[in-house]
Amino acid sequence: MLHHVELWVPDLPRAARSWGWLLGRLGHVPYQEWEHGRSWRHGVTYLVLEQSPALSAGGHDRTRPGLNHLAFHAGARADVDALMRDAPAHGWSPLFADRYPHAGGPRHYAGYLTDADGYEVELVAAEQPDGTAAGGG
Repeated sequence: MLHHVELWVPDLPRAARSWGWLLGRLGHVPYQEWEHGRSWRHGVTYLVLEQSPALSAGGHDRTRPGLNHLAFHAGARADVDALMRDAPAHGWSPLFADRYPHAGGPRHYAGYLTDADGYEVELVAAEQPDGTAAGGG
């Protein structure tokens, strides 16, 4: 079981707005807040955003070695569609829009977003008992 994930961000207020909206929509609740960070919890797992004073220059790049993206269970297909529709108003940009919602393959219903700092999230629709994404596919 994953305990927590910590992302170092260059602009905490901006990141907290976009991530706070997304995590709230996914059922996470605010957990901790301090001068250089914020966290949101879902069950026993939480996600931290921190603008650490020890942050070095260079920024995040999902195409370099390291973290590529975080994937979240996002409910049914309609929930994924709603998140993808609403996300741009909250600082998120769609990735692979020309292949939405099957950029991950014909049986995988998901949306992909990136924030202003280049962090990518994958919003995955729930699967049915036969292993197909919710609603068929």
